[in-house]
Amino acid sequence: MSPPGRPKGEYRRAQPEGTPVNPRRARRSRQRGAALLMAMVLVTLVTTLAAGMVWQQWRAVQVEAAERARSQAEWVLLGALDWSRLILREDARSGRIDHLGEPWATPLAEARLSTFLAADRDNNVDQGPEAFLSGSISDVQGRYNLRNLVGDDGKLVPAELQTLARLCAVAGLPGDAARLLAEALAQAWGPPIQGATGRGTALPIQRYEQLAWLGIDPRLVAALRPVAEILPGATPLNVNTAPREVIAAVLDVDLGAAERLVQVRQRSPIDSLERLKAFLPQGATPDARRVGFASNHFEVTGRLRLDERVLEERALMQRRGSGSATEVVALRRERRSLPAELR
Repeated sequence: MSPPGRPKGEYRRAQPEGTPVNPRRARRSRQRGAALLMAMVLVTLVTTLAAGMVWQQWRAVQVEAAERARSQAEWVLLGALDWSRLILREDARSGRIDHLGEPWATPLAEARLSTFLAADRDNNVDQGPEAFLSGSISDVQGRYNLRNLVGDDGKLVPAELQTLARLCAVAGLPGDAARLLAEALAQAWGPPIQGATGRGTALPIQRYEQLAWLGIDPRLVAALRPVAEILPGATPLNVNTAPREVIAAVLDVDLGAAERLVQVRQRSPIDSLERLKAFLPQGATPDARRVGFASNHFEVTGRLRLDERVLEERALMQRRGSGSATEVVALRRERRSLPAELR
């Protein structure tokens, strides 16, 4: 028995060393410790499995939402491309010249897609994600086509090389920039080299951004980007849509004369060589093979803002045929997700 006033457990601790321990009591203590450890292991295992299942479910939901958003964006941008086809086809039927006063040249400001839908009970326009669409159509034949530099025989065209030199001078580029660029393009588009499997000594260039393949100075490429383009074949310049720098380079006039021509076409588009010659300095003779008043190549840009994602698609469209037989085809398409700093 424990002494009066002292707890039983304290009495046992005070027992002298060597006192025999009850085996059944020690076994029960070990069993309780093992059960507690097993319970902790089971709780940890169940928690880990539950967390993994929740994470997999969350990931599946996120993947499904991203796939749904991608499909929605693809269909919306495809619809915008078809819309541009209708505009360009109708424009071809309504006139024989192209100028900046036509409907296709008016950009579409960013608009909420639900504004184009009927807000009735059948259209729950307020329950879907916020989607905003903007876009524009630009005339790429209003820029200088670098494809004009190389003729069908694979040789440089002297008149076009002089035009490129004037364009580089207006852009403030070094004097040898035009020659270096023309020689690089002649190698890419030149006749096949004997014993080689491809054309020239460089990769074939099909779009302006690919000029970097030729080792061209990036500063030269960036400086000419607003006024130059690469199209599938040689094309005349549309003087009704070209900027004054390109007009001055192609027609070999000063910037003042090119600016006066820009002001004239704003009041009344130019539709013939005779009328064009009337507004040029004396002695200037426009070449019908190098200048024109209509276009068949356009760049369509569509931008979709869906929640926090912004997608942009650019397509080079070519208009073929005339009248009711006109068709508009996409020569190339490029889609990209814009980073936050470019939105």
